[in-house]
Amino acid sequence: MREPVTRRLLRELIRDVPGGRWRLAVSVLLASLAAGASVALMGVSAWLLSRAAERPVFHALAVAAVGVRFFGVSRGVFRYLERLLGHDVALRLQAALRLRTYTTLARTTLIGRRRGDLLVRVIADVEAILDLVVRVIIPFASALIVVVATSAMLGFFSPGSAAVLFLTAIAAGVVLPWFAQRLSLAADAEAVPARGRLADELHQLSRASSDIAAYQAEEDYLNRVRDADERLRRIELRSAWVRGLASGGQVVAAGVAVIAALAIGGPEVASSRLAPVMLAVLVLTPLAMHEVLATFAQAAQTHTRAKAALERLAAVLDAPPVGSGDADQTPAARPGLELTNVTVGWPGSEPVVRDFSLCVQPGERVALVGASGSGKTTIAATIMGLIPPLAGRIDTSGRVGYLAQDAHIFATTLAENVRIGNREADSDQIVAALAKAGLDLDPERVVGESGSTLSGGEARRLALARVLAGERDLWILDEPTEHLDRDTASALMSDVWANAGDQPVLVITHDPDVVASCDRVVRLT
Repeated sequence: MREPVTRRLLRELIRDVPGGRWRLAVSVLLASLAAGASVALMGVSAWLLSRAAERPVFHALAVAAVGVRFFGVSRGVFRYLERLLGHDVALRLQAALRLRTYTTLARTTLIGRRRGDLLVRVIADVEAILDLVVRVIIPFASALIVVVATSAMLGFFSPGSAAVLFLTAIAAGVVLPWFAQRLSLAADAEAVPARGRLADELHQLSRASSDIAAYQAEEDYLNRVRDADERLRRIELRSAWVRGLASGGQVVAAGVAVIAALAIGGPEVASSRLAPVMLAVLVLTPLAMHEVLATFAQAAQTHTRAKAALERLAAVLDAPPVGSGDADQTPAARPGLELTNVTVGWPGSEPVVRDFSLCVQPGERVALVGASGSGKTTIAATIMGLIPPLAGRIDTSGRVGYLAQDAHIFATTLAENVRIGNREADSDQIVAALAKAGLDLDPERVVGESGSTLSGGEARRLALARVLAGERDLWILDEPTEHLDRDTASALMSDVWANAGDQPVLVITHDPDVVASCDRVVRLT
């Protein structure tokens, strides 16, 4: 029988965290002590008040008074320690899961993934492990210990009342949460991917806002966001309705336990089988114990959502890698590129280009041209190792640099944006790369997201500076002059050719001026 994904992932993460098992076990123990102290505080207080009503000598109340103080103080201490250690182990598990996720993504590419949904998986879905530990595992495990211990203890005084208390605890802590979980199962399972779809719509709206406004398509995209948001709102509303229904049932279960304690304990007191002061203990103790179970309906729904989130994340972790994430970056004395009978295509799709051959020698500038959709960018992605070739052979020598037409500019300093091309670059190297790229700007200047505070030419030059900072031997330029005016494009290409020197350059372009400046043209049909 195949092990459930959530259980397998939790087991592996606990193994990855030093001392994970004992940290979790101690957290459960501390939670049990905190909940037990709350129940004991109610029971001892009930006994103390009942006994004090009989007006005994002070010494008869001394032990109970000390007990009230002890359980009152220890409840807070145990709860604090449980929160401290419980969140510590949960955050360690979350860190281990996030590190595993980043390591997995570093071995592959993001091609074919919805970026907004992937962002939700990497951030929000990873946090589901914290909810699973803190809001599900620790509370349920500790409550089981407290319910059994309390029922057993009260059983010494009134077996019938203890039996009813145990049954109502099972109803409030197991049956009703299970009922809530089953009733809202579809909604809770759909909540996580629904949040991912909303993130996708918002991501697309944010990234393409300028184009959307230019084509006056705002209403269509806003309606898509509203639809996704409305779907998520309906899911949350259904879950909240079921949770409220289950919470009401838990209150009823607590009331049944109290009434049963009166109904059973009263005759026992009348027949002298139970001490009168114990009646208050039997009646009030269920209130404290059922308070421990009050959040279990929400915890059951949290379990469904955490399970759905972790299964989505496991799909990322278990997915076979696409490409190698990067081509070989070993320097070469004679860099070059050769494609021999290569067939390329996106994973899961039909080949875009078949039996394609190409050779780019040192100092050679080759233009790769063709209609939109003919496979030019697919070839570039395959050369860089982002996707594997479907057939044929690709030989690259030297460090490959890629100048993308849509290179993302992050909302940080120019220097940090340049370091994307070479994370080890120091201040002098960054200044030199910016100067070679023709960008006379302060490296510490903060730019807006997607280069919103830069002109089109400046954004393209910043992307060029990344390539120059990485000291690449083989360049691939993807539509370097796209969306630039003629003068800006001409100035940019002059700097590109000046910095390229004797390096082999493959240019993907529709620009006739760029094509004219190349040594050779290869056309895709």
